[in-house]
Amino acid sequence: MSELASREAALDAQIEAAREEARREVEAAEAEAARILRDAETRAQALQAEHDQQLAAETARIREEARSKAEGDAYATRERASARIQQAAEHILRAVLP
Repeated sequence: MSELASREAALDAQIEAAREEARREVEAAEAEAARILRDAETRAQALQAEHDQQLAAETARIREEARSKAEGDAYATRERASARIQQAAEHILRAVLP
């Protein structure tokens, strides 16, 4: 009987040790999952910041390109208007002066 009780106590100790080992493994897995999640969040934030920076640079480039084109168009329009005014003035002078 005492041998049976001793075996039962040994089995109970093994079961408790296995439970404790399983608990530690679950805690380690949870800690690893939390670390992976933190790393993923950090990486996502870095990617978002990089994307925002690229978007800002592309927006600035497009604005500069549009500004440059608008300045060129405005210059060309002023030149045409100036030429037309010159032609009109010459036409008026020829019409008025014999």
